Amino acid sequence: MIMRIFQVRVRDGKEEEFTEFFYKTAIPMMKGTEVIVQVLPGAPHGDSPRDFSFVMVWKDLVSLKAFVGEDYNSPHIDPAEAELVESRLIKHYDLVE
Repeated sequence: MIMRIFQVRVRDGKEEEFTEFFYKTAIPMMKGTEVIVQVLPGAPHGDSPRDFSFVMVWKDLVSLKAFVGEDYNSPHIDPAEAELVESRLIKHYDLVE
């Protein structure tokens, strides 16, 4: 299994808009993806009000590539979030069970 950690920093002043997108679009989309074994969404915590994240456990690399494309190291970006996000970071790991 592949663990994918996806972090975003929202543009200053766009926190409310991104929060709505995160809860109403991003979380349901990720939780509705059949080849994702587990989704752990993370909302901002006190000292980092513009930082959001997802930890996702994917069935395998083939499944991940089928969802995001061959360049799986590039973040999969919904057009609704493009103008709201200042920066993105993505990392992949082999899940240790």
